Amino acid sequence: MGRVYWSFIKDPIYGYIRITDVERDVIDSLPMQRLRRIRQLSGAEYVYPAANHTRFEHSLGTMFLAGALAESLPVGLSEFEIQRVRLAALLHDVGHAPFSHLLEPILMKYFNVNHETMTTRIIAESELAGVLEGHGFDAKDISKLAVGGLGEPKKRFLDQIIRSSIDVDKMDFLLRDSYHTGAGYGHFDVFRLIYTMDVLDDKLSVDLTALPALEAFILARLESFRAIYFHKTSRAAQLMLLKALELAKDEMGLMGLRGLENYLEADDASIWAALCKCEASAPIMGDLKRRRLLKCAYERTFFAEEELVSSILTNEGIRDKVREEISQEAGLSPDEVYIDVPTLPSVPYNRAMELAPMEIPLFLRARGGGKIAKGLSEVSRVISVLRAFMNIIRIYSSEDHRDSVERAAEKVLGRPPLSSVVSY
Repeated sequence: MGRVYWSFIKDPIYGYIRITDVERDVIDSLPMQRLRRIRQLSGAEYVYPAANHTRFEHSLGTMFLAGALAESLPVGLSEFEIQRVRLAALLHDVGHAPFSHLLEPILMKYFNVNHETMTTRIIAESELAGVLEGHGFDAKDISKLAVGGLGEPKKRFLDQIIRSSIDVDKMDFLLRDSYHTGAGYGHFDVFRLIYTMDVLDDKLSVDLTALPALEAFILARLESFRAIYFHKTSRAAQLMLLKALELAKDEMGLMGLRGLENYLEADDASIWAALCKCEASAPIMGDLKRRRLLKCAYERTFFAEEELVSSILTNEGIRDKVREEISQEAGLSPDEVYIDVPTLPSVPYNRAMELAPMEIPLFLRARGGGKIAKGLSEVSRVISVLRAFMNIIRIYSSEDHRDSVERAAEKVLGRPPLSSVVSY
């Protein structure tokens, strides 16, 4: 018996997304509806005014692509398995905190959880569990698959549909974020990729004939990272919000987020309102309301041969020491200097610049019908060049102190080369 659809939803990227009865019931749950009130790219609206899309529509798009990929893989997945993949994709972001990635460092620091941990909990412990069980699905299995951790024997590719170097999550948010920001960097032939994917040695693999589409996908990742996810002005707003959250955590009772019920009641609007009322965070929120943002005083790009330098600065303790040295040199308090690197958990898509894990399996179809495995870097000159790319380190301060912080940062970290001061 074929899949029965309940209705459809209009989507600006894919046209119409058809949904089944179980998907409708999941969508109408409190945890899913909450995603309507959590922006996909918190802070990006200060640069791209139309970037007000939410985790909700991204989740729908990810479900759509997951279903398309699961159906097209020539491995004979059953209707039940395809529906399970679609549900996991629909729920893959249900654990995001308000402001999406911005609360991640606080979740890790004080609760020792991240949004993926919360995703598994919400699916398995909230009303979603009853919805899924009522339709014959194991909520715990869905919760694991939603974060790419099901680990089903001989079907590792199921996890990779949701979480891998070339998963449907990345495919959707690159297309969707490019569309809503208008940045224009996220264009690639998503269906060419999906329809040429296969399973090789129990892993997702891409037909070599789709290499141009795959290269376009990787370039879209890189350019979208620089133009959207790590845009210096977007990050200025995000750093300010993160600072406000840290300052106000005790006064506003942020620790109440530990409980699942309270966590599900929190959204962008409720946390923003609380931050505005808190004495500790009110000055920062006042600046955000007036778009008085931090200014980038120093920026430097570190390449592969300097990888050790940039990786050291991802250590919080070492960053604090560098910040103290720069602030002392500038005659300021350390609280007036901010260090930003793209591997921080508050950075959307924070592993984007690491191309080493991107040895995406490719295959060449032999005349006899077999598949010959190929490494991405051995067939793509583009990828070989990009493997030498790059980490960005930025130092921020208020506009009043930008010049003194710039001089101090240059003394501590070295004068940046001309190539790193180009604005994206």
